[in-house]
Amino acid sequence: MDNITFKITDAEWLVMKVVWQESPLTASAISKELKLETDWNPKTVQTLIGRLVKKGALGIKKAASLNEYYPLVSKENCMRKETKTFLQKVYGGSLKVLIANFVNDETLTPKEIEELKSLLNEKIK
Repeated sequence: MDNITFKITDAEWLVMKVVWQESPLTASAISKELKLETDWNPKTVQTLIGRLVKKGALGIKKAASLNEYYPLVSKENCMRKETKTFLQKVYGGSLKVLIANFVNDETLTPKEIEELKSLLNEKIK
């Protein structure tokens, strides 16, 4: 569950978010949950599930006449991979430039500033 070698598309992220919240789930349960935020039909969801299985992001558990799907990769590891990809693509791999842009462009509350300071202080230790 640690070294992710594939890319998850934006649409596939929506499927993974559902399965990370609760699993195992059938394709119809995933479709039902996604219906709340998309207009996808069940066939679209099934296609996305199939892609995720092929990539190795989802596993299949045979249950009676239905397949149930569960994550083979953790949300945290996928987020880490996406962050590294984004950082490389947009900021040439420079975390310093990303943080400088974020701090300069965003309106941070005093609480958020303190939380960021705390994170950085922990990293120093």
